[in-house]
Amino acid sequence: MKKWILLIPVILLSAIARAQNAPPMLSVKGIAIDSATNKPMPYVTVALQDAKTNKSVKSALTSDDGSFVLKAPSGSPYSLVLAFIGYANKAVPVADSGAEANLGKILLAPSTNQLKEVSISAVKPIMTQEVDRIGYNVQADPESTALSALDMMRKVPLLTVDGNDNVLLKGSGNYKILINGKESAMMAKNPSDILKSMPASNIEKIEVITTPPAKYDAEGLAGIINIITKKNADQGYNVAINGRYNSIYGPGYNFNGAYKQGKLGVSGYFGFGNQKQTVTNSGTTENIFANQNTISQTASNLRRTTYDYGDIELSYELDSLNLLTGSFSFYKQHTITGINQTSNTDSAGVATQGYMLQNAGTERYLGLDAALNYQLGFKKSKDELLTFSYQYNYSPDKQFNSNLFSERMNYPVSAVPDYQQYSNSGSRTNTLQVDFTGPLSKKVTIEAGTKAILRNNFSDYTLDDRDSLTQQFVPNAEQTNNFNYRQDVYSLYNSYQLKLDKWTAKAGLRLEHTTINADFTSAGVSVAPDYSNLIPSVSIQRRFTSSSINLGFTQRIQRPGIYQLNPFINLSNPQFISTGNPGLRPELDNTFELTYSHFGKNSINAGLSYAFSNNSIQNVSSLRADSLNGRRDTVTYTTYENLGSNRTLGFNFNTHLNISKPLSFGINLQLNHVWLKGMYNGQFYTNQGFTGNTFFNVRYKFDDGYAIGANAAFITSDITLQGQSNDRFFSQYVVSKEFLNKKMVISLVANNPYGKYIDYRTTTNTVDFSQSSYSQSYYRTFAIRFNYKFGKLNSDIKKNQRSINNDDVKSGSKSSGGGN
Repeated sequence: MKKWILLIPVILLSAIARAQNAPPMLSVKGIAIDSATNKPMPYVTVALQDAKTNKSVKSALTSDDGSFVLKAPSGSPYSLVLAFIGYANKAVPVADSGAEANLGKILLAPSTNQLKEVSISAVKPIMTQEVDRIGYNVQADPESTALSALDMMRKVPLLTVDGNDNVLLKGSGNYKILINGKESAMMAKNPSDILKSMPASNIEKIEVITTPPAKYDAEGLAGIINIITKKNADQGYNVAINGRYNSIYGPGYNFNGAYKQGKLGVSGYFGFGNQKQTVTNSGTTENIFANQNTISQTASNLRRTTYDYGDIELSYELDSLNLLTGSFSFYKQHTITGINQTSNTDSAGVATQGYMLQNAGTERYLGLDAALNYQLGFKKSKDELLTFSYQYNYSPDKQFNSNLFSERMNYPVSAVPDYQQYSNSGSRTNTLQVDFTGPLSKKVTIEAGTKAILRNNFSDYTLDDRDSLTQQFVPNAEQTNNFNYRQDVYSLYNSYQLKLDKWTAKAGLRLEHTTINADFTSAGVSVAPDYSNLIPSVSIQRRFTSSSINLGFTQRIQRPGIYQLNPFINLSNPQFISTGNPGLRPELDNTFELTYSHFGKNSINAGLSYAFSNNSIQNVSSLRADSLNGRRDTVTYTTYENLGSNRTLGFNFNTHLNISKPLSFGINLQLNHVWLKGMYNGQFYTNQGFTGNTFFNVRYKFDDGYAIGANAAFITSDITLQGQSNDRFFSQYVVSKEFLNKKMVISLVANNPYGKYIDYRTTTNTVDFSQSSYSQSYYRTFAIRFNYKFGKLNSDIKKNQRSINNDDVKSGSKSSGGGN
């Protein structure tokens, strides 16, 4: 099998060599010169545009000597546009007089007003560094027509994609993904499936917000990823069809488009997929010190999933100063699971207990979002905007589990009968927000606003035991409850930005008051703590010719989500139970960042960060005897607690090297040292160690539309308060071909061809027991993907510049299957 895999590149290269000759090409060359110093200018963005539509056909950066060469199909009129920070854009007509157009020396003059340079939209550099974020202009990347959104994420500084297709920001999964500045139900469940289905050509820009300013909810995030989608049509339409088929995870499809007629604009996308049935293995071994017991479990796990999602946005321009927008999105998933588990307990090598457990489960998840925004402009200043927003979110999650025992040994029916569990949990949120932004002067901009988040987390759960006499399932009162967790957050924020020729500073304060009312209806227990927080954020940037240094500080709140709060006790594995903790308190984080960025022909981004919190939310385990349902057994009990301190010192490095015009190479690296300590169950725990990841990518693009690429990643172990996980490795090989004048792209993908499965291993060590667990995932997959687009696009669909984004709650996304 491995020999066959190694022959793939040879076969593909042979096929490429036999491909038909490309159509006649026009070569455009020249040298960018500083008009003041008469010296060549390296790293100038150069774009060849269609003279009729102004669409970019090819783009590149000038070399160290200021020279450039761009190739495009001959026979069409072109215009060459050059752009560089601090210089006025230069447009030069290109005469198609043969196979080559030599424009010679092209003089660029310094801009008379650098502050207005960002408003020039003819050509944009691929990467930009703002005072509190890094921007990657996807439409300026020539490869945007051939890659998916997930593939594009690998090229963005500070972002990596691990072996399970999870996006990591600075090596962490603790972040929020926003779509056009607001939360989306699609990204709450399994964002990797959505990003794999979404073509990069549908994205305008990807922003990595490393120091979230005061206008964002005070969530303790590693950062925010904001995906700005492309919404444009000129009294017409645009449609794209995308699809994939994976050898393990099955098919997935995505349709997206935009339409504009007069003042009305509509854009959206819809996708669906069907994960085939998969079967994997898992197991746990636990040594209990007090009685010298060893619990050994093995399980075979079945999973099958179907899902669909959609988003639609509407925009209506009442007039030049009044804009009305609305949106609706959903994500729906149905999952069927099955577990056949064997459990054995022995003491000093002698079998003392055992059973077989058959678990059958179903889950139905639904996420809904609806929003309405009204934006008001002012005649005296087009930069002043007042926005009124409303958003509704609803995300119920219904689960059912049936547990049947057999082959019992010292595991009597009277103590542990067969049982069924029902759970209906989720969240319902209403959000109201008012935002104002505008200039106080030519150099100072103000942002201010107020917001109210009215959130109701709920959990209704029951457990039914099988009666030994009637064989009917009857309710167990001790495991039945109705939990309501009402959390209202009221906030005010105010921030100012000062922009000078070489310096930019942004500072703000956010005041939040949180009220909580938690009720256990059946138990008659209620808790209602209130608290207030004043959250500062400061960012400073010093700009140079093609680089910058950024310094930032922010203090954020990390509120527990419904999956951490939910008191539902998961008894699907009766020896190892888990539950949430409704008594969790918010965690307060402090983060400092220092970053150096250089964007040119070869980009570099390097930074140091330090974050700490003294009320860290940790996942912890302990032994409990006869603690649940009166069951005569010692079980391992896992939950969440506010424990001690969490400190992280991090270093990140990103570079993108254009070794030659067709060949590029990139590295994304993140290295952290973590210190954890805290008290739990009367014991003091401490743990520390290095975590991180390294991602490499290389790509070669041929002139005839073929491209080959390889990606590889190494992800180190995760550190927890009571243990750690194992290291992992990921590899990927991609071959793509453009057809129909680049309107269609077909790609072949091989993921990890060297092994069928990979094991994810974790260890937990306490004063009472030690535990080792593994879970198996499919590793080797093959896939085919296609992208086809058609239609006419020119002018933008107008959208409001401020909207709601609820990023105040810690993510608790649940995994669904996927694959490229």
